[in-house]
Amino acid sequence: EELACFQWIGITFLFFLHSLEDMTPEPLYFLQKPRGHESMEESWVSHCLSFSGRLYQVEYAMEAIGHAGTCLGILANDGVLLAAERRNIHKLLDEVFFSEKIYKLNEDMACSVAGITSDANVLTNELRLIAQRYLLQYQEPIPCEQLVTALCDIKQAYTQFGGKRPFGVSLLYIGWDKHYGFQLYQSDPSGNYGGWKATCIGNNSAAAVSMLKQDYKEGEMTLKSALALAIKVLNKTMDVSKLSAEKVEIATLTRENGKTVIRVLKQKEVEQLIKKHEEEEAKAEREKKEKEQKEKDK
Repeated sequence: EELACFQWIGITFLFFLHSLEDMTPEPLYFLQKPRGHESMEESWVSHCLSFSGRLYQVEYAMEAIGHAGTCLGILANDGVLLAAERRNIHKLLDEVFFSEKIYKLNEDMACSVAGITSDANVLTNELRLIAQRYLLQYQEPIPCEQLVTALCDIKQAYTQFGGKRPFGVSLLYIGWDKHYGFQLYQSDPSGNYGGWKATCIGNNSAAAVSMLKQDYKEGEMTLKSALALAIKVLNKTMDVSKLSAEKVEIATLTRENGKTVIRVLKQKEVEQLIKKHEEEEAKAEREKKEKEQKEKDK
């Protein structure tokens, strides 16, 4: 009887510990089995809703994106652009073949990523495959939103597969199709997506979105003014003392002679944009000081 009583107490205590594991976002390591011995039930624990209705693995993926390099997109009347912070800087990297943040998907779409680069490579390859399958089947380019939706279905599925983790990547998509013209979309690790006029992901994204909301002029935005705004936002939000062309990657998507043109700006072009922004900032500062001086003289 005493042995049975101790066994009952022990079983009750183990159930209590497992219930604590479900309630806390961090795992109880002393309850974990060695690798290769996980049961089917345990493989689902990380993808079960907590008592407060949260999916912690998705939240952790969002947190990883918050520490990634800044990426922003701006929709203009005559085109759409992506601008991204490049953190992997090395003088031996070839600018022609190397693109850290911006990927071409097909003739009408490109995307920028923030998060785990290896995850991004898998997802961009999947996007290209989906686009080419559609082209082969229907003999026309895939609509932008349909491509975004197809990938988001995959990303959402990985939030509920047992023993899997969500993709730690957010993406910005730019594109053109005959249905809606120029488009800008954003998706996150949960599989959620939305269309935007201007948005930002990655480090300091909240401050960048606030600036975009303040300076974006709907209906008046040209690609030229969008480029200037992108440089302004990156200059204010990137964690660098001085903005340089090495640390910025910009791509534009326009229409010329009935065809979509996706172009990554060269380093010299980015340098010119930064130089122009610095001159405008210096001019605005001088005018501000002159105005303050006149008010003092009065």
